[in-house]
Amino acid sequence: MWKVLQPPGWVPAKGYANGIAARGQQVFVAGMIGWNAQAQFETDDFVAQCKQALQNIVDTLACADAGPEHMVRMTWYVKDKREYLARGRELGKVYQEVIGRHFPVMTLVQVVDLVEDRAQVEIEVTAVVPD
Repeated sequence: MWKVLQPPGWVPAKGYANGIAARGQQVFVAGMIGWNAQAQFETDDFVAQCKQALQNIVDTLACADAGPEHMVRMTWYVKDKREYLARGRELGKVYQEVIGRHFPVMTLVQVVDLVEDRAQVEIEVTAVVPD
């Protein structure tokens, strides 16, 4: 279905892939934030919002008969990269609880703000489901 692209001689990426080649049905998931199915925030905690956003992604992928293992690309938009870096261990734990040990291509961008004032993170995903 997909192949991780690792240029010869490069140090392996940690927690993401440098590139992925894939074939199949493409699934695009809009930026998901850390609110529940009723569009309500249950917390302002960064890691808890990340966990909820990841769960929202998994729930949306399921609508296309896809799962986290089909993700080939993630883009994370965070309000505070320092908090992202400082809470990396906690974040890694909730990532693995929701996504597992699957590490697609990832990009992290710090932004000035997000549309929803209480949102601390927004994550968008592209997945490819094999034909």
